[in-house]
Amino acid sequence: MSTSISDNPTTTVVKPSFKEAFLFWLKLGFISFGGPAGQIGIMHEFVVDQKKWISDKKFLHALNYCMLLPGPEAQQLATYIGWLLHGTIGGLVAGIFFVLPSVFILLGLSIAYVLFGKIAWVAALFYGLKPAVVAIVILALIKIGKKSLISVFHYVIAALSFIGIFFFDIPFPYLIIGAVLLGWLGKKIYPGLLTQKHAGAQKQTDESGYYLHSGSIIPGTGFSAKRLVFQVAVALLLWAAPFVLFYTSTGVAFWQQLTLFFTKAALVTFGGAYAVLPYVAQVTVEKFNWLSNLQMIDGLALGETTPGPLIMVLAFVGFMAGYNHFQSCILMGSLGLFLTTYYTFLPCFLFILAGAPIIEKTQDNPQVKALLSIVTAAVVGVILNLTIYFALAVVAPQKTISSLDYFSLTWIVVSFLAMYRFKVGMITWIGISALAGLLYYLVSGLVI
Repeated sequence: MSTSISDNPTTTVVKPSFKEAFLFWLKLGFISFGGPAGQIGIMHEFVVDQKKWISDKKFLHALNYCMLLPGPEAQQLATYIGWLLHGTIGGLVAGIFFVLPSVFILLGLSIAYVLFGKIAWVAALFYGLKPAVVAIVILALIKIGKKSLISVFHYVIAALSFIGIFFFDIPFPYLIIGAVLLGWLGKKIYPGLLTQKHAGAQKQTDESGYYLHSGSIIPGTGFSAKRLVFQVAVALLLWAAPFVLFYTSTGVAFWQQLTLFFTKAALVTFGGAYAVLPYVAQVTVEKFNWLSNLQMIDGLALGETTPGPLIMVLAFVGFMAGYNHFQSCILMGSLGLFLTTYYTFLPCFLFILAGAPIIEKTQDNPQVKALLSIVTAAVVGVILNLTIYFALAVVAPQKTISSLDYFSLTWIVVSFLAMYRFKVGMITWIGISALAGLLYYLVSGLVI
């Protein structure tokens, strides 16, 4: 029988089988709506609250590290948790299947988009889904905020982060740097500033009854120069192989341009998709002419209404780039989508599989813990900004009172109450909401 890696002999939670974990990651790829906050909320509900595979502190420690990295933090968090449970193969399976379903869903939608345009009944399903997703994000924000904001100073950092990004459009990396500097300065002036009250009782509550917790010994952790060099070499080989293949076999400069651009985009996606999309739109629309402004907006809508990370909108850009460059060729568009996905997510696996063994050894370092807790507090403010942004886009798409969508506003409230007050399952409610959108569309059509 499987045994826990924990050093706590009283724990009764055993290691999940690889098959059980695999089925969860596969399912997650199809139900991960709600952007990073919603996706992180789904993972937390399952691996922490339901299955107790890892503790709150272990979960937040992994999340803090992922927040520091460029790329989609939810996908990287899934990779990190998969690595914790089943090593490198577990991390690869978790990270790949978090993205894979959305790749094929987005490919199908992209092909339908260029062939048939907007499909009314599909749009109606997503019309009901969007306000439910807003409610899911709100619930996830509440849950993550309760776990992360552990002192008055953390609340202040979260508030300043929100003000900075919402009112002054301060880039996410600058917010993180500013938060860390404020934390360092505050700790110098008042050493107990970041101390959580009743920390001992909290640790006992969080850590008991989990398979993995802050006291668990994870095999293969710590710094290893040999392992790091090997992992970097493998990542470079995986990056170079398609690049060289297309360079030598086609001689078409477009593929090299696409490869280099999306590699660069993957390395500057600090702060999530909304932080990098203006840069992507500026280059791909105005400089490369891969797609139009309207097509970029449509791609964002598709990305928001499919499971998986919102950064998948870059895959739509890659599809349109190949489709338009090769005179409306669906095959070249599909190839552009797959290449874009490959180069967008390849760095994510290197960051986690190379960095997680090192970062695990810092879990009991008070200085690193204080730093990462400050980063998480700042991220709470950023997630609040994204929540408001998403809510406004759904409820008031034209940002005016006259454009207020009363159905969406009502359904946000109904969804929040259903899931928060009456504990209706998240996935069940997603299905109900999609059907509600379709019913509203049919009824509205009959009235008109």
